[in-house]
Amino acid sequence: MRLAKHLAHAGVASRRAAEALVAEGRVTVDGGVVLDPARDVDGSEAIAVDGEAVRQPGRRVVYALNKPAGVVSTARDTHGRPTVVDLVPGERRLYPVGRLDAESTGLILLTDDGELAHVLTHPRFEVPKIYRARVAGHPGPRALRALREGVDLEDGRTAPARVRLLHGGDLEITIHEGRKRQIRRMLDAVGHEVLSLQRTGFGPLTLGGLAPGRHRRLGAAEVAALREAGRRR
Repeated sequence: MRLAKHLAHAGVASRRAAEALVAEGRVTVDGGVVLDPARDVDGSEAIAVDGEAVRQPGRRVVYALNKPAGVVSTARDTHGRPTVVDLVPGERRLYPVGRLDAESTGLILLTDDGELAHVLTHPRFEVPKIYRARVAGHPGPRALRALREGVDLEDGRTAPARVRLLHGGDLEITIHEGRKRQIRRMLDAVGHEVLSLQRTGFGPLTLGGLAPGRHRRLGAAEVAALREAGRRR
């Protein structure tokens, strides 16, 4: 197995982040620094990141969390703000699958399975994410059509989104990209400021009745469904 993939399976980081750790010279194999994330390892080696030994991959866990506003989607925060990891106590080294900005609420996943995190977040796999947005004003046909066809942002045109106008004027928007503050920027581009934003679904999972700030561990069937969502592409 390639070194970066081994680190991801061991829960150190996502595969992409693991590749960066190796390239930065922070990973050693049998005491020597390795700079090639594609180096093959068989698990018998002594592998360490920043001097800390990496445990052998075991059974991975995935949690669903209903993120409240004001909580940041990182494992740690240099400004001392509460993080999503703080809300799922335990001994495992978890990290969030993708991000929600601090003001947004709703479904976010945390795991120690880097390979699964890669599949769920890489645009190539097109795993859908569903949001409910309350906006200023009343989006008309032109704004809805623009969202459905793709919106020009400073980092490029967005892929077409699925959009439904809900009772009360809220919007349900489904995307499979993961750009920074993407939904907010899309809606701003069509003239509607976001007043509140909640993620209600991720792949086959929905927020359901999970209360704000609460979490639950996913069952084996739910994790299998997440993996399958990435394999369909």
